[in-house]
Amino acid sequence: MIRLIIPLFCLFLLCCNNSPEEKLEIFPEIEKKISKESSIDINKNWIKDESFLIDQFCKRHHFDVQQSKSGVRFFISEKTNGIKVSPGDIVTIAYEVRLLNSDTTLCYSSGGNNFNFIVEMDNIESGLHEAITYFKKGEKGFVVLPHYLAHGLIGNMDKIPPLSPVLYKLELLDVKKI
Repeated sequence: MIRLIIPLFCLFLLCCNNSPEEKLEIFPEIEKKISKESSIDINKNWIKDESFLIDQFCKRHHFDVQQSKSGVRFFISEKTNGIKVSPGDIVTIAYEVRLLNSDTTLCYSSGGNNFNFIVEMDNIESGLHEAITYFKKGEKGFVVLPHYLAHGLIGNMDKIPPLSPVLYKLELLDVKKI
């Protein structure tokens, strides 16, 4: 037993050489090449690729989407002559949130419990604040949010992975003007 412990202890001591002068560079050639400009280019290309994937998803599912300047895509499947949403209104929605993968995995939904929020004031996805302003009371539709308007770089740390665009199936149940 001691024969095993002594070599393991020595190995442990050798591995724990944490001198502050030494910097461990895993990929030094990559670290030196990434600059602010190249990082911006990488992000622009990521967004361009994501936009292409969202457009292809919408075409496959025959969504005749409209696109805002920020990148929100929306398709109102059941239109009404209801009240239009404005910033500051309290809205009540029923929703499902899905990933844009091959089987549009359900992440979460209101599940019969309607969700209320104040447009452009509550702490929810910024893309949802914008998207709901394109709906009128009683309308149903679909909204596709790119990652930067949905759950961002890290996802929601549960069911939505990092950098994931999401599909909302929405029904605007009520609009209360303030």
